[in-house]
Amino acid sequence: MATVEACRAALDRLAERMAANAAETRQKLDFDRTVACRVTDLGVAFHGRLKDGHIIGLADGDDPTAKVKLTANSDDLVALLNGELPVASAWASGRVKLDASFLDLVKLRKLM
Repeated sequence: MATVEACRAALDRLAERMAANAAETRQKLDFDRTVACRVTDLGVAFHGRLKDGHIIGLADGDDPTAKVKLTANSDDLVALLNGELPVASAWASGRVKLDASFLDLVKLRKLM
């Protein structure tokens, strides 16, 4: 089982990768959404805001009203965010749950 710190570090790396990709897509995306990440086996959550390709205000705790929600166990979350677990197969197998509109998922894909 991954630790809370490992999950947080993986989210920070994702934020950095998305920020780097945002420079290329900024003109094409109008994306401002609240986001939440729930880690089921650790009983923790993180939340923030995705604005112009940047995750800002990443903090501990859940946001039940978030427009984009990711739910996974700690090991799958770290593997997913480190690029070791493909999103499509993780989602299809039920290892990762994504709760967002179809259009938001398309926009997220461009940032990844």
